[in-house]
Amino acid sequence: MPEADALVRVAGVRVERGGRRILDDVDLEIGPARILTLIGPNGAGKTTLVRVILGLERPRAGAVHRRPGLRVGYMPQRLAVPEHMPLDVARFIRLGARADDRRLAAVGEETGVAHLLGQPMQTLSGGEHQRVLLCRALIRDPELLVLDEPAQGVDVGGQGALYRLLSDLRERRGCSVLIVSHDLHLVMAATDEVLCLNRHVCCAGHPEKVIRDDAYLKLFGLDDGQGMALYAHRHDHRHTMHGDVVLENGRS
Repeated sequence: MPEADALVRVAGVRVERGGRRILDDVDLEIGPARILTLIGPNGAGKTTLVRVILGLERPRAGAVHRRPGLRVGYMPQRLAVPEHMPLDVARFIRLGARADDRRLAAVGEETGVAHLLGQPMQTLSGGEHQRVLLCRALIRDPELLVLDEPAQGVDVGGQGALYRLLSDLRERRGCSVLIVSHDLHLVMAATDEVLCLNRHVCCAGHPEKVIRDDAYLKLFGLDDGQGMALYAHRHDHRHTMHGDVVLENGRS
């Protein structure tokens, strides 16, 4: 890919802490309107790599090139709100960027949180909290959406709806999406590219290629000849982001 086309290009990045190497010679490229997923075991350096990409952490070696003026929306794993802080959903979202009522309502509808805007943050369920964080990231109209474990605290039905929403967002907005996730089956079926990380890049490419790579199979304990099938959620109903079941004819 020509350098001018890439939103982010990471080359030879190394990160060390206390004499311990966290990332070692990592290369990564995020192209326009692509969904890239980082996978790997705990301690693999996934969140550290995200911090480097966002400019929140400086690598010991290597380089990070971001397209000038790149707009980034970031959704952390979780953002705790103190119990004693009187903060409703609308105000919390606006802490990330300025947004008038029309803009807030539109993005709230897009992410399924419009009905929650007047509700205190402390009363939200885990799934509702994650969708509010997504809305907060999208309010900036990002060219690159970075999501660190977006399905944390979301039930299985809601996870499927969340990943479908991310795919829809890419199609509607034309933004790229960088996901850090442990949800291998769901993510592998919802991404364009996968980068398997264990402090260094073990393997990378299209999901169909990665799931057959020896390094991937060994890393996740799947080297017993069985491998992993890409998960496809196809049946006569779907789940909303609340986990409710809706039949394909529209009934619930």
